[in-house]
Amino acid sequence: MARADRRTGSGRRSPTTGSDDDPDPAIADGGWRGTTLLRPGWLAYTGVAGAAEPHSHAAVQVLIVTDGVVELTDPHQASGPVRAAIIPARVRHALRAGPDARATMIYLDPAGGAGRRLTACLSGPDHDRLDGWTAAARALLPPAVPGVAPDPAALVRGWSAPAGARHPALQHALRVLPELLHGPVRLTDLAAAAGISASRLGHLFSAELALPFPPYLRWARLRRAVELAAGGASLTQATHGAGFADSSHLTRVTREMFGLAPSHLLAALSPPTP
Repeated sequence: MARADRRTGSGRRSPTTGSDDDPDPAIADGGWRGTTLLRPGWLAYTGVAGAAEPHSHAAVQVLIVTDGVVELTDPHQASGPVRAAIIPARVRHALRAGPDARATMIYLDPAGGAGRRLTACLSGPDHDRLDGWTAAARALLPPAVPGVAPDPAALVRGWSAPAGARHPALQHALRVLPELLHGPVRLTDLAAAAGISASRLGHLFSAELALPFPPYLRWARLRRAVELAAGGASLTQATHGAGFADSSHLTRVTREMFGLAPSHLLAALSPPTP
């Protein structure tokens, strides 16, 4: 599919309805304007930085500031300007940016190879402190180049270090999987189609894609929902076409991972390339 970048917009949370149209405090509100990419196991935002009230999410978050001043606040109320930081999953934090600040943020599934590596570097006593976040960034990120946004895919590849050539059975499973996303998908069925055992196929997902099968399937469904929405499907159509049980299911997945309402996720994301 050809790439078609979409811009995130600003929005306001409804204090009474709590509907799925409520914006993500970390992206859709507070002045954030940029483009967002979704790939297996990660999501990346690049653009103008704004404000994010205290929040947490299931993903490991990487923040790289390329222009201006961005200030982070940790759960202990320590705050200060940062050039880069790595924030572990489920830790509350807040962010405020100065005028003309720009940043790249990468959200990583903690079950993936990249997420596990970054989490391991944040497992000490400073895992929920600003100093620990910036120290991890210095250890794991290349020096930021002012005015130049990093390549999120290159960074994730470096953290994941997946195997090069894919096993033929895994390749077959990945070809079959998109045709099954509209309904239940079981690893045993994929393995039977690929001619190997379910345990062996599960191992191949972890070893060669750096992401176990269950989270890989979740991300595949999210990508399918994006494809359908980009093709003109309604949110309800995209929900069912991607195999989510209902809109509440899609809402739970997107809010759990990113704190993001599905309508804003689908509006902001760039459809994945083949």
